[in-house]
Amino acid sequence: MRIGRFDFDLPVFLAPMAGVTDTPYRILAREMGCQLVYSEMVSTNGINYRNEHTLKMIESQPEERPIAMQIFGSDPDSVARGAAFIEEQGCADILDFNMGCPAPKIVNNHEGSALMREPERAFKLLKAIRAAVSMPFTVKMRIGWDKNSINVLEMSQLAEEAGVDAIAVHGRTREQFYRDQADWQIIAEVKKKRRVPIIANGDVRTTADLRRILEVTGADGVMVGRAAQGNPWIFRQLTQFLKNGSEIPGPTMEERKEVIVRHLDMLLRFKGDYVGPREMRKHATWYTKGIPGSAELRCLFNQAESRDDFLRVLDKM
Repeated sequence: MRIGRFDFDLPVFLAPMAGVTDTPYRILAREMGCQLVYSEMVSTNGINYRNEHTLKMIESQPEERPIAMQIFGSDPDSVARGAAFIEEQGCADILDFNMGCPAPKIVNNHEGSALMREPERAFKLLKAIRAAVSMPFTVKMRIGWDKNSINVLEMSQLAEEAGVDAIAVHGRTREQFYRDQADWQIIAEVKKKRRVPIIANGDVRTTADLRRILEVTGADGVMVGRAAQGNPWIFRQLTQFLKNGSEIPGPTMEERKEVIVRHLDMLLRFKGDYVGPREMRKHATWYTKGIPGSAELRCLFNQAESRDDFLRVLDKM
C-alpha cells in the first residue's frame, strides 16, 4: 500500500485516539511492528494561536516516524494555515484530517463527524488543505451521520476530488458512536468506487477479524483503535499474521510489567512527574484488564502518584 511516497507492506495502522495516541504510545506501537501511527487529533485553531499545549501535541520523535498528524477544524483558512505550519515544522510525514470524531463538543463546532452532514463545507476544507501542503494528505471519516443518512460514497468521492492520497473509513455512523457492529460491507462499496487507497476501521481485535475485514472490504489497509488500548502487542500479532499467517501468543505477565514500566518512564520523560503518573493510570488499567485481581489493581493504579507507587502495585501482580 502506498500513501504519497510511503510504501507499507504490512498496512496495519494505529488509529488516532484522543488521550491515547501520544508520543509514548506511538513509540510502543512502532516497536511492536506498526508501520504507521496516527497522532491524537489536533485543533488547527490551537496551532494558529500557538497554544502551548497544542504545540506540544504536534511534537514527534525520530523513533515514531513515519507519523500521520491528524488535524481538525471547520474554517478553510484556519485548517489551511494549521496544515501549512505542520508541514513547515517537519514534525509529521503524513497529514490527516478528522471527519469522524463523534464527541459533542467537536460536533457542535461543525467539526469531526458533523462534516458528514455538510458536504460543501467538507469539500472546501479538504481543498484548502490540499492547496496549502505538498506532503501526503489523508482523511478519516465515518459512513454517515445516522442510519438515515449514510453518505460515505458521496463524501469519499468529494475527498478524492479534493486530492487526498488515501481515505480511512470507520464503519459506523456518528449516531452509533462506538456501539453495535461496524458495517464492513459499506467499506467494500467505497473500495470498489474509489481510486485512492482505502483503510478499513472498526472491530478489528484479532487475527481472525483482520482476515475477515480484508476479505469483506478488499481494503488496502486496516486501522486498529480501541483494541490497541493497553495492548500494543496487537500490532506484533497482526503484522506477523499478515507476513506469514502465523499466530503469536499474547504477552506474558512479565512482558506486561516491562511495558507498563517503559510506558510510564516515557510519560515521565515527556510529560513530567505530575502529569505523567496521572495519565498512566488509565493505561495501566487497560494493560491489566482481564487478569486475575484486575479490579483491585485498578483501584491501586488510580491512587498512584509516582513511579514508586506504580512499582509497588506491579509487585502485587
